Amino acid sequence: MTTQNANTNAAPDTVLLAREEITELVQRKLERAGLSAEHAFEVADHLAYADSLGVHSHGTVRVEYYAERIFKGGSNANPVITTEKTGSSSAVVDGDNAVGFVVANRGMELAIELANESGIGIVGMRRLGHCGTLSYYLRRAAEKGLVALSMCQSDPMAVPFGGAEPFFGTNPIGFACPVTDGQPIVFDMATTVQAWGKILDARARNREIPSTWAVDAQGAPTTDPFEVRGLTPISGAKGYGLMMMVDILAGSMLGVPYGPHVSSMYAGLDQGRNLGQLHIVIDPARFTSPTAFSESITNMIEDLHHVKPAPGNDRVLYPGERSGQVAEKYQRTGIPIVKEIYDYLVSDAIYEKSYELGDPFAVQR
Repeated sequence: MTTQNANTNAAPDTVLLAREEITELVQRKLERAGLSAEHAFEVADHLAYADSLGVHSHGTVRVEYYAERIFKGGSNANPVITTEKTGSSSAVVDGDNAVGFVVANRGMELAIELANESGIGIVGMRRLGHCGTLSYYLRRAAEKGLVALSMCQSDPMAVPFGGAEPFFGTNPIGFACPVTDGQPIVFDMATTVQAWGKILDARARNREIPSTWAVDAQGAPTTDPFEVRGLTPISGAKGYGLMMMVDILAGSMLGVPYGPHVSSMYAGLDQGRNLGQLHIVIDPARFTSPTAFSESITNMIEDLHHVKPAPGNDRVLYPGERSGQVAEKYQRTGIPIVKEIYDYLVSDAIYEKSYELGDPFAVQR
């Protein structure tokens, strides 16, 4: 699919591209910013993957930010990534503040290797940058017949339950499980009602957001993505507890800063983020027979599909199934990319709008 042909059915403010085209454009931009071809491809493949599933909040909307941080030296373009095996099934990867995608990929490779050897692999990654969507890494494990969990910390943008100012980050957590015939079961969720990337996507598309997503400077719910000054925990106190758990397991346990001491995405773009992340991969064959496990998951999905659907739904879907349907659709029609983002990708500029804002909620210049 060529860009020109893809545009025929595009909405006025979007461009339709094949996944390969997105990967090529992003890789070229990140190489121009200073990354090696290998590392630029890893990032580009990840961002194209996110857009291909309809998770545009973690796709090309992020490229300009990454390019600016790479260009300014805040993402180490020539890192020395080291690994220390700390037990028969555990290890720590020091990312030397490389782009997070590269470090998280190495961590998942190692966690899968350890799980195959001993039944479980637990790998902590420290001193890395933003890692994108967790489902990318989780899916790799599920496609090899393994069960996986992943979590990572982020900078303080969420108001704690009962509080009026940000303390923890969106601190996402995710899970994946293999499915014999079909898309893996995959969910990847922020511990806030929505990830910050969803706000950025709404800004890029000039769309309102639901009033439950965020609060303004006065702590009141807002539907204006440009007025957001704090994100809200999912399910109140429960989401607050989850984001604290993630910060402990993927932050304090790895010896990196926690909560309000986590570095901001939008300040000090010439400095490393020093973030933490944790992958846990399990071989289900160590606990039950592969056949029994596969049959149980298959039966569970079939039973879910036979649950009476709510009004407006054709049937109940399992986590990961809808994104698989989106990917199939986009493979036929092309992936919609905001025109402004496309224009940036095909330009010669490393970045046009600076993300060096200080205030994480400010609008890009």
